[in-house]
Amino acid sequence: MRILKNNLLNIFILLIIFGASNSNIINAQIAQEIKWLRVGSLHSWFSSFGAEIEVGRIAEQLDGLRWDAQFPYQNHQAAKGLWIGTTNYDDRFLKTTVPHKVIAVGTRSADAVTEIIPTEFKMEGRFNAPIVIVDGDIATENKLNDIVDEVNEDLPADRVITNSLNSYIGLSYTRKLMAFSQQDHDNYYIYDYTFKNTGIIDAEGNTDPKTLTDVYIFLQFRYGFGEEARLCACGWAPNQNIAWGRNAVNHQIGQDPTDPNFEMRAQYTWYGKHSLADYASLGCPYFDRDGRMDARQYVGTVTLHADKSPQDNTDDPNQPSTTVSIGSDTEQYGSNPFNTGAMTSKYLIMNKGHEIPTHAEKLGNDFADLYGNDGGGYSQGQGFGPYTIAPGDSIRIVVAEAVAGISKVKSNEVGLNWIKGLKGEINSFEMPDGSITSDPDTYKDAWVLSGEDSLLNTFRKALDNFSNGYNIPSPPPPPNVFEVQSGGDKITLTWADNAESWPNFKGYRVYRAIAKADTFYNLIYETSPDNIVNTYNDTEARRGFDYFYYVTSFDDGSTNNGVTLESSKFYTMTNKGAYLRKPAEEVLSAVRVVPNPFHIQARKLQFGVDAGDRIAFLGLPAECIIKIFTERGDLIETIHHNDGTGDELWDSRTLSEQILVSGLYIAYIEVTKDIYNEEDKLVLKKGESIFRKFIVIR
Repeated sequence: MRILKNNLLNIFILLIIFGASNSNIINAQIAQEIKWLRVGSLHSWFSSFGAEIEVGRIAEQLDGLRWDAQFPYQNHQAAKGLWIGTTNYDDRFLKTTVPHKVIAVGTRSADAVTEIIPTEFKMEGRFNAPIVIVDGDIATENKLNDIVDEVNEDLPADRVITNSLNSYIGLSYTRKLMAFSQQDHDNYYIYDYTFKNTGIIDAEGNTDPKTLTDVYIFLQFRYGFGEEARLCACGWAPNQNIAWGRNAVNHQIGQDPTDPNFEMRAQYTWYGKHSLADYASLGCPYFDRDGRMDARQYVGTVTLHADKSPQDNTDDPNQPSTTVSIGSDTEQYGSNPFNTGAMTSKYLIMNKGHEIPTHAEKLGNDFADLYGNDGGGYSQGQGFGPYTIAPGDSIRIVVAEAVAGISKVKSNEVGLNWIKGLKGEINSFEMPDGSITSDPDTYKDAWVLSGEDSLLNTFRKALDNFSNGYNIPSPPPPPNVFEVQSGGDKITLTWADNAESWPNFKGYRVYRAIAKADTFYNLIYETSPDNIVNTYNDTEARRGFDYFYYVTSFDDGSTNNGVTLESSKFYTMTNKGAYLRKPAEEVLSAVRVVPNPFHIQARKLQFGVDAGDRIAFLGLPAECIIKIFTERGDLIETIHHNDGTGDELWDSRTLSEQILVSGLYIAYIEVTKDIYNEEDKLVLKKGESIFRKFIVIR
């Protein structure tokens, strides 16, 4: 860690005191590090600064908490924050005792000079991410986003990030972030916090031990929805504010542990009705087409444990003592640890108590975007405390964060039925409880709202996992090497045999998607118990299509009440397409353009729904150049074909990134190297050429 000089620190303090802006700031004196947890269906990034601030990684409002991460545009995290407040603090910089001292990370700033000091940031894993290769190239997102610093086979989870920080009030904290790949536990993370009064107050390790009184730990969660609708224009997205969370609905349960119906302490959020939609917008359905829903998810947190005091480490059912919805723009604030008024305002939010009725209860059936006067909508806040923490004392707080809802398959089915109902094509709909309704809006909304039960069930699994010491059965490890090789009449898949030493190992499964990686996959092969192999030839692949794969290992179900456990798809999922590649031809007369004509109305039938405006040049020599001209002779694209096969795929984009318009086009193919056959006979001379015409119809 870089050691900060006192003069640099003092200069920066003066800048803050005299009003330097700190909205969406990550102070550059200490570089932020980023690590990902992406072994299950929930993917998210984490910051070495102790919380994930708004626009803290990339310039996007929604970034993180992707579920189901198999599909694109599934982000639900807008901002996170962690505030620590204490009372009657003798501030050495202000040289006075302030009534409230609050240091903060997030939701809009992270200051590694005057508030927090990162000291450790590492990720351990039960095993390293597998090596995944397609046609000789590394072909996995895990190459960059699942980097294990240490292998520890005895970990309680597949991946554990340890993030430790000191703070300028002398309270250090460590958060252990856990992710599981087991299919019943792969859509939540565990956040295990320990806050210890070490007295360390700066980056140089100086100490100022003092007892901290009335300490509150305040966690903030700003969630947003509808990213898929906004970015794909495939649903209803009137403006940016659905991503801000303007119509997010917040609810809290379990504020009173003496209630006979008390079960858990949880806060969660969902996509509420929006006033600008002229139809039933719950779920953000794709109204103009197939009805699929782009905001079917529920997201939130459940408290697993909170110490009663530093002297009593049993769980306190009265914690968190504050559960509120707070204005995302008006109450979350930028951070200023030297503005006494701002710190008092923060502290009063941190110890505000329970919001009863909750945001959701006050809102009722009204439009969520019209509630209140905060332009950014409302976020979740939970405060743990008050604690008195003397030097050497510590407090432990454990929460789980989860995303759940109806499946993508089910949401597509429900959305399509809803559209058909609005058109009068069907008039009977099965509700989640098995009853029947004739109202398509009631039907759709009921299925979206059933996501609440899915989230609560996920919370129950997290509670059970924690209470049992993370002793859930684990699936077999994935193959540690997976390789895909394109061929002329088949695509060959091979994988390592390391999983076969697992005690209850039973076999392997191979899954395939067409045209893109982030879509639905189908099971295409499963080994039999008496024929365990480590290779598979996909002979059903069709020429001109891209294919993506993953391979899993699975057990016999003996450790999970007869239910098979399977390694995570995300360990071996490829991100580079493999496709059939015929051998190069030795005569130019074999060259052809497919399809010809290319018709925009039929493109989904030509090379798959997601292939775009693809045109294939087939029957090519091993090395050649393809020049494409308009009918009047304008050169619009040049393609260098040199992979030694007979195929070249083109996305119909010109040199200037324009899509081809309707018309007649001419392809000029010229051999760029003398080509010899297996008998070493010259079959094509450099410079030989041929023309092919093709038509585009839009």
